[in-house]
Amino acid sequence: MTDAEDRKPQSDEARSAFQPPAGVATTAEPESSTTSEFAVPRGLAVPRTGTESETTSEFALPDGLDVAPAHPAESEGSAFNPPRTYSAKQPPAFTPPAGVPIVSLTRDVPWQDRMRTMLRMPVTERPAPEPVQRHDESGPAVPRVLDLTLRIGELLLAGGEGAEDVEAAMFAVCRSYGLDRCEPNVTFTLLAISYQPSLVDDPVTASRTVRRRSPDYTRLAAVYQLVDDLSDSETHVSLEEAYRRLAEIRRNRHPYSGWVLTAASGLLAGAASVLVGGGVLVFVSAAIGAMLGDRLAWLCAGRGLPEFYQFTAAAMPPAAIGVALTLAHADVKASAVITGGLFALLPGRALVAGVQDGLTGFYITASARLLEVLYFFVGIVAGVLTVLYFGVQLGAKLNPDAALGGDPRPLLQIAASLALSLAFAVLLQQERSTVLMVTLNGGVAWVVFGAMHYTGGISPVASTAVAAGVVGLFGQLLARYRFASALPYTTAAIGPLLPGSATYFGLLGIAQNEVESGLTFLTKAVALAMAIAIGVNLGSEISRMFLRIGSREKRRAAKRTRGF
Repeated sequence: MTDAEDRKPQSDEARSAFQPPAGVATTAEPESSTTSEFAVPRGLAVPRTGTESETTSEFALPDGLDVAPAHPAESEGSAFNPPRTYSAKQPPAFTPPAGVPIVSLTRDVPWQDRMRTMLRMPVTERPAPEPVQRHDESGPAVPRVLDLTLRIGELLLAGGEGAEDVEAAMFAVCRSYGLDRCEPNVTFTLLAISYQPSLVDDPVTASRTVRRRSPDYTRLAAVYQLVDDLSDSETHVSLEEAYRRLAEIRRNRHPYSGWVLTAASGLLAGAASVLVGGGVLVFVSAAIGAMLGDRLAWLCAGRGLPEFYQFTAAAMPPAAIGVALTLAHADVKASAVITGGLFALLPGRALVAGVQDGLTGFYITASARLLEVLYFFVGIVAGVLTVLYFGVQLGAKLNPDAALGGDPRPLLQIAASLALSLAFAVLLQQERSTVLMVTLNGGVAWVVFGAMHYTGGISPVASTAVAAGVVGLFGQLLARYRFASALPYTTAAIGPLLPGSATYFGLLGIAQNEVESGLTFLTKAVALAMAIAIGVNLGSEISRMFLRIGSREKRRAAKRTRGF
């Protein structure tokens, strides 16, 4: 290359705008590499922790080196290990730029109301928690707290509790151990919870799937008692003690055996047949049909058939007995026998929970619950329609007006409503201490309905809605007084209000090729079911909004645990 070529300026392609000009001395830099925004800048000293005698980790800085490497080596670990940025010690609370607003949370109300209020707040506006449960200086083990929270939420959701109440319980458990930045998420089959220690730390997230659901309200009450003890500042429950109590709740057997449940289903069907005008023979026939259907459903469950086919099989024996009595020209109301059998199968519990989730904003869970109710109802329809179709072909004369004849019998119907609520409570595996209260609540509901519909001449839909509202109000009052779930006090009490007769008349109209009449009765059954669900939810919300009961000073003395 000549001297002229050396003096010729370089083109733009040959020289970058960030390249230092010729003649300027530069220091040799290593090849550029991508660094994390959270990495320690070069030249910044990192404080050393621990003593000289401690074993050095592969991630520790060598002696004499005060600069953190840009890319520390990552070790292969288990998916269940906490992230390397996780520290069990509770970090200082985060303060938003605008400050923490003053939130007034009354402590003499049940924990459900307090947790529900905070869940509806933005994360940055929630007050910092005061850890209720004691732990060592290192802080709570976050992965174990999240696992305990998920297991508690699983039992509540499997027991039929609403999604909002499950989230409130999960949030209460986390705050009891000092984890404030938690976000629980509940859907129909999936529970998830995420905890972020600070704005720059990795979140810790865990999830759990709910595959089986069983209506065991005794277990539900025990889980509520555990959450109540965790939320109480006077009862200190360690993580080990909470796990032990949760294991005992899972191991506890149902309070009532299978044959007791079968007898309860018979009592429920017989009492329901009396409500719609049946006599002694109708009571016995409906009870026998319901018990046969229950044992047939148990047999199908043992064979592994889905619940859809279990409901279909359980609906056939009561309908078959009603058709057989009609073919035998017995002087009984066969329609009352079939109606009583339907009362034992209608999914009132799932319907109330689905509508409640929809009214509280959990639309995905509400849609899944209502779809489940629809499938159960279709199964019942398939079983009853099959029997009614063959009965009509054999010449059975089923008169829809037969079940509606006769004068009202207030005392007998009130006694039947009490027996129906009692049997429903046994079927739901309730605690023996709550059976009496829910039985009385069911009797009050039928008195309100009878006074408005039979005496006052008000439409059955409006009467059912008001009676269901009374059930929800009294159930919520009893639950708040005992710091427990409201489901055991409301679900069984709505049994006398279920639309069994309207459902049967709709199916009978379809079986007799009277489609217009059948659809009219089925529409009435849907309206009654929605009135029950909305009335129960409205009564519960009214009690939460206007009534303040359940002071902590009125609680029984807290029992201290053994501790670990």
